[in-house]
Amino acid sequence: MLDTSTMTPSTANAVLESWNAVDAAQAAREILPCCGSHAWADGVTARRPFASAVDLLAASDEVWWALAERDWQEAFDSHPRIGQQHAKTATAESLQWSAQEQRAAMSHDEALKAALADGNRRYEEKFGRIFIVCASGRSAAEILNILERRMENTPDVELREAAEQQRQITNLRLRRWLGVE
Repeated sequence: MLDTSTMTPSTANAVLESWNAVDAAQAAREILPCCGSHAWADGVTARRPFASAVDLLAASDEVWWALAERDWQEAFDSHPRIGQQHAKTATAESLQWSAQEQRAAMSHDEALKAALADGNRRYEEKFGRIFIVCASGRSAAEILNILERRMENTPDVELREAAEQQRQITNLRLRRWLGVE
């Protein structure tokens, strides 16, 4: 469900007005760092114009859930592993956002860092992709607990969980992009 309690309509409307006015290629480039999937960026862009942030967020969710698994994977690949600063495919802006989102998860506890690295490795071996979690505001210990719980998922259940986490990350980034976080 969309939480619109912190959105400032005037800020979001100014960003949307400008974004609605640019050509489709530029609009897709501008919004791509919010998700990392070109199909998502193109799909959301094709639904313009948006009158409000709520409309944009709703369209984002609809487009996201209609994408193919390969498009989800492209978004997943745009993220660094928890505790790292590089990704298979990412824009400078999305890497900066990832660092901000993971700030609370950065631990100085070497044992916890090692456990996260081991968990990431085991997750990738089991599911064939990096572990995706909406890390914003979560500690390293919380993330490790989530990772361990999700290791029990079947591949199909875990794909949907990873997709939901990506959707949450995308919504946070859209709010940031709109200036209403």
